[in-house]
Amino acid sequence: MKYIQPQVFLSSFTCPHCGAIAKQDWWMKRWSGDQPNSNKDIHPLRVGTCHHCQKTTIWVEDKMYFPDTGNAPFPNPEMPEPVLKLYIEAAAISSKSPKGAAALLRLSIQVLCQELGENGKNINADIGNLVKKGLPLIVQQSLDIVRVTGIDAVHPGQIDTDDQEMVEQLFDLVNIIIEYMIALPKKVSGLYSRLPDNKVKGITNRDGK
Repeated sequence: MKYIQPQVFLSSFTCPHCGAIAKQDWWMKRWSGDQPNSNKDIHPLRVGTCHHCQKTTIWVEDKMYFPDTGNAPFPNPEMPEPVLKLYIEAAAISSKSPKGAAALLRLSIQVLCQELGENGKNINADIGNLVKKGLPLIVQQSLDIVRVTGIDAVHPGQIDTDDQEMVEQLFDLVNIIIEYMIALPKKVSGLYSRLPDNKVKGITNRDGK
């Protein structure tokens, strides 16, 4: 799922409201604070309008203040609701507290493991069980990156969870995990179910199922 990070004055990016990569129209306002006669304008207010949904983003200088999603990618549409709530909460604080966002993302994959049939009590054991069930290596590594980084945010070690850029990449990993574990199986299952019965029977016989 392609994602273009919102940046002020960028001609197009992934809209934090609708998730579409869309053209943005911009206007800007400056004011001089408590000094009406000052010749020096400060605090430039920038407003972008999405061509797709017509909703706006509001920025002060180069920081987006509305919607309050930091620079987190738009969540995967197949993200389960309990995971999505934590993802959105993490996105809302990511620019103010990268450490807090990392901890919330770790909790989100703990909840995801529960959604995938594990008990959700021990995230490390849950990932191990998923590996035994055939979890792809790239997903296992993504889960462990978010797990280790998130726990380091709570119990500081050697990972710099105050690094906002690094924490922003954790959002990408959560979306990758959802894509591999939920979205892709759903797409493939839907297409497979449309195959003719005789073709499915032939595949079953071939594989000895």
